[in-house]
Amino acid sequence: MGKKSKKKGKNKKPAKYKMKTHKATSKRFKMTGSGKIVRTKGSQGHLKRRKSKRAKRAANEMVPVAEQKNQKTIKRLAPYMDKNKK
Repeated sequence: MGKKSKKKGKNKKPAKYKMKTHKATSKRFKMTGSGKIVRTKGSQGHLKRRKSKRAKRAANEMVPVAEQKNQKTIKRLAPYMDKNKK
């Protein structure tokens, strides 16, 4: 009495294509609860000794992406950014 042999993929539907997320984009931008795309400010990497506390604090803020053209590009590069929000 042998085991039943199952052929893999016999009753499966054809897989739909999944869009790939551009990882650099998903790390640089976040989506807020209201749906705005925000980014961090630059000049945070190094040379912090020379900067005032006020300048360092201001660089920590998240700023909304202003141009509609850029928002459209970001949404295209990271299509699942809003869906997989934690």
